[in-house]
Amino acid sequence: MILSVLDLVGVAVFAISGALAAGRKSLDLLGVVVIAVVTAVGGGTLRDVLLDRHPIFWIAHPMYIVVITAAALATVAWSRRLRPPEKSLVIADALGLALFSITGAQIAQQAGLSPVIVIMMGTMTGTAGGMMRDVLTAEIPMILRPTMELYATAAIAGIALYLGLEALGVPRDPSAVAGMAAIAALRLAAILTNLKLPVFSLPPEVGKPPPG
Repeated sequence: MILSVLDLVGVAVFAISGALAAGRKSLDLLGVVVIAVVTAVGGGTLRDVLLDRHPIFWIAHPMYIVVITAAALATVAWSRRLRPPEKSLVIADALGLALFSITGAQIAQQAGLSPVIVIMMGTMTGTAGGMMRDVLTAEIPMILRPTMELYATAAIAGIALYLGLEALGVPRDPSAVAGMAAIAALRLAAILTNLKLPVFSLPPEVGKPPPG
């Protein structure tokens, strides 16, 4: 029950980020809903395909599409009355990342997968929809931008915390909440402080053939 509620909250938050991204590109209402749907279900769909879960979660439960559409249209209506804050897209994306990364990890757990694969599936669930959104709106995906603050790293850390707490005997629900809070806090802190991973860059001369 809690997993289903969190999934619905997650798709709603990601739908908001998709609608905001569509608004920045001045798309029509259909375009807004399409981008919102892709953002909200993209990561979960890829996860279900890789885990061979059929039917895909939003096909089995059309309520997801209803929630996504309602969240997207509500975002449009709200944005026409009040201009969204400058950081609204990244904040909505951070919250969606937190919710979907943990719920994706829990679904992978239910399939009996190893912790490493659970972390990978959870991270993919949280990040793939945003990547699809950025590609469709002609933006470099957030996760690939050279100036990007911690993103997938935040998801990995939060999922690892969730699994670690469970391994220590902490009940699943408090562990999940702690993992989500860690992801959201780390991502938002990274945005505010411009925290990034170290960059690996080879000197220009490395790899060049010797002269002559």
